Amino acid sequence: MDVPRRDDEVEGADGTPVGRRAALGLLGLGAAGVVFGAGVQERIARLLAPIAARDPTGLTQLIPGAGGFRIYTVTGSLPNRSRAAWKLKVHGLVDHPFTIGYSELVEMEPTGITADFQCVTGWRVQDVRWKGVKLADLLERAGVQDAGSHLRLTSFDGAYTESLTLAQARRDDVLVAYEMLGKGVSSEHGGPVRLYVAPMYGYKSLKWLETIEVVDELIPGYWEERGYDVDGWVGRSNGRSDDPPEVHGS
Repeated sequence: MDVPRRDDEVEGADGTPVGRRAALGLLGLGAAGVVFGAGVQERIARLLAPIAARDPTGLTQLIPGAGGFRIYTVTGSLPNRSRAAWKLKVHGLVDHPFTIGYSELVEMEPTGITADFQCVTGWRVQDVRWKGVKLADLLERAGVQDAGSHLRLTSFDGAYTESLTLAQARRDDVLVAYEMLGKGVSSEHGGPVRLYVAPMYGYKSLKWLETIEVVDELIPGYWEERGYDVDGWVGRSNGRSDDPPEVHGS
């Protein structure tokens, strides 16, 4: 049943009624960013990130400083971990399990990629600059055992998981990324370290990376358990099953 929209509401990108004051307030903040420059834009984007994570309207993507990205989280909040506190555990079916910190990660041989970030919901940010370590290099250091066939990746948000085959993980355009857009990956973008899988939809590029586990079978990730394709190749998959969930994440 249609719900009448009050005079003080506007319609969001998904048809959700949004208070006019809230809409004008968001756009006013955007205008302030335009007037006062990049520094203010970045602070505004950071201030609005918790709102954007639960924004059904699409209005927050209009705020300068977001860089065309929409911020999503599966928990309804944005986890935060400092570079000093962040650790990555590589384990499972490997000969040499290890844990690596941020400073050690950035000392490894870096790889830079400039590529689009494509969300399954349809939006795209073109020519994003990424820098990090090839996931393949971390797997080589660990020494994957013959029984290993897939990866299970987990986020320190406590809920988000993803999967890759070993063949996918060993591609040269799959990074454990610590820089994005020319600077460190921010917490709202999944930092201090996140996964970036260039040829796949954004939901495969797990945010807030915490563990990489080599396993001997496919363990579907968070979105895959909810109907999304396991192999989310951009242009070769619609990213969703015939009966997709109503919300999406990248």
